[in-house]
Amino acid sequence: MRFRIEQRFDAPLEDVEDAFVDPELVAELGTHVELGAPRLLRREVEADGDVVHQWIAHRFTGDLNAAVRRVIDPKRLTWVEESTHDRATHRTTWRIVPDHYASLLRCSGTFQLEPDGGDSDGGGGERTRRVAEGEVKVNMPLVGSKAEKGIVSGLEEHAVLQAHVLDEWLTRRRKP
Repeated sequence: MRFRIEQRFDAPLEDVEDAFVDPELVAELGTHVELGAPRLLRREVEADGDVVHQWIAHRFTGDLNAAVRRVIDPKRLTWVEESTHDRATHRTTWRIVPDHYASLLRCSGTFQLEPDGGDSDGGGGERTRRVAEGEVKVNMPLVGSKAEKGIVSGLEEHAVLQAHVLDEWLTRRRKP
């Protein structure tokens, strides 16, 4: 199942991009159970500083359809998000690597950051748009498409919460 998710942030592109590769933001996101308590496992910055690789552990916090729960234990739905952030193009490629059920799930995609013009109240502040495009495939007869829809729904909910946390985090960091 292909998907597209848009997020908007009340901050300039550079600030948003810096945040997504800042270990402190991952630690902040990790305090939010509803976001799966992400945890930074590893971070590597290439010599020029334009490319950042990250490995972030996640766990599923949504609801699973009863048919899916017959074959999938929600407690074992953990994974690592492997991502490469290219700061020159403002593009991130990512993939999900399941800790369990690896033969059942494939998920990967991109995030693209772009300026989003002034703020909605006409104050002229910079905003940023982040567009996620990807594909999720669940290899389970009869219930695979339902599981895919559930995963995408969870990703959409996650994106809304993540945008809220990021905006608050950036606001706190801007204050003297």
